[in-house]
Amino acid sequence: MLIKEEKMLLKKTNIQERLARAKINNPVPSSLMAEVQKILDADTHARSKIEGNIVKSQNGDVNFFNIDLLETENIYHIGQIKEICITYRLRFLDTKYFKGPIPQEAISKIKALEKAHNTEIKGFKIIAPSKLFKLEDKDDPLLFAPIGNGYFYLVHKWGKDLHPLRKFLVWPFKNIVNLTAITLLISYLVTLVVPDGLFSKQSSNAEFWIIFFFMFKCIASVVIFYGFALGKNFNHAIWNSKYFNA
Repeated sequence: MLIKEEKMLLKKTNIQERLARAKINNPVPSSLMAEVQKILDADTHARSKIEGNIVKSQNGDVNFFNIDLLETENIYHIGQIKEICITYRLRFLDTKYFKGPIPQEAISKIKALEKAHNTEIKGFKIIAPSKLFKLEDKDDPLLFAPIGNGYFYLVHKWGKDLHPLRKFLVWPFKNIVNLTAITLLISYLVTLVVPDGLFSKQSSNAEFWIIFFFMFKCIASVVIFYGFALGKNFNHAIWNSKYFNA
């Protein structure tokens, strides 16, 4: 009975109330508040400057990094970037063409890099699917800063990873040989589906190849029309193109 009464007498501690009391008993000096405000203003100015550099990025900008402070696994040559962009049908463009939001985590990383290397970073570029340079999405953008001599430093990656089958889905658009091969394959498979004797009483090899040639012309016509109508092009032609119908 006594234990229950003691529990009732002992009130739980509210940390927020304790903090409020501590604040009243030990108020923050106005000079310290002014210092905090100064720090916040400086941080806001630095972030605004970084965002401005991202928006107006352009070719030709070179950053002077301290090579000893860079992580070698984040350094990529333009040839490696081009290969990945062509394989997965991605674009590598200045960030001024990017229509999605740049996360604050990326801004923080840029700010830390600028402080560590005592430099102002410019000329940002992004690897992303073509549609991300026109509207927002959640696919896998990668933010780069140029180092010079065709090398780029990976600053930040965000969003979700690309679909595991993307490499195979965009394979036909890699070059004209791949597109022709997939068109021939589809035409052959469609020809196999055509019932025997549909056009004549007796099936023959000649009839099969005539139907195959007819199917190939139909499917190739659709592919060509789709390509011209939507302004599509092969991966090697668009990976670093800023034009919609490149």
